[in-house]
Amino acid sequence: MTDFLKPEHFKREDESEDGLFYETPRLVTHVDTSAIDALNAYLASLLTHGQDVLDLMSSCVSHLPEDIAYGSVMGLGMNGVELDENIQLSVYRIHDLNAHPVLPFEDEQFDVCLISLSVQYLTQPIVVFADISRVLKPGGKCVVSFSNRLFPTKAVAIWLALGDVDRARLVALYYGLSEGFEEPVFEDLSPAPGESDPIYAVTAERKVG
Repeated sequence: MTDFLKPEHFKREDESEDGLFYETPRLVTHVDTSAIDALNAYLASLLTHGQDVLDLMSSCVSHLPEDIAYGSVMGLGMNGVELDENIQLSVYRIHDLNAHPVLPFEDEQFDVCLISLSVQYLTQPIVVFADISRVLKPGGKCVVSFSNRLFPTKAVAIWLALGDVDRARLVALYYGLSEGFEEPVFEDLSPAPGESDPIYAVTAERKVG
C-alpha cells in the first residue's frame, strides 16, 4: 500500500512558491452558508469545553462552534492578514506546511486538530499527518473536512483526478500511512445535495501508546 502514492501524484499545475500565491489576502469563506452550518454542527458534536485546538492551514475563519469555551485555538496559516481577521484564534503562526511539513509544536500539545477545506493542497501529506499524531494527545482527534471547491492550480494531481468518495478514501489512506491513528470515520455532512455545496469529514483518533 505504501507504494500506491507516487511523487507525480503530488505535482501541481502551479509549482511556484506557495508564499507568492497566498501573499494576497482572501477574506472569504470557500463554501456556502449551509455547508458551513453543517460543519459547525458536526464539530459541535465532537468538541468540548476546555480543549486545545490546532487549526492547520487556517485563514480568516476557523468554522468552530461559537458556544464552546476552548482552552486555546492555535492557527497555523500562510497569510497574516487573514489570520488577524480570525477572531476565534487565540494565537497564530505563519508556516508553510509544504516547505516545512514538521509542525513547530511540542509533543502531545493539542486535543483536536482541524484541517478545514484545505487538505487538497498538501504536497507531503503523510509527513504532515504523522506529525499531527505527534502533537495530539493520546486519544485526540483529527478532523479533515473538504468540499469540491478549491483552487485547482494549487491542488495536487491525485486530488483533482478523484471524485468526492475517493477523496475521502485518499484522506483515510493518509491517516493509515502515517501510522499514528485509529481507523478513520467518513461522514457525508452535505445538508441538501444539489442545493448547497457538499461537505464531508474524515475523522480519526490518535493511537494511544
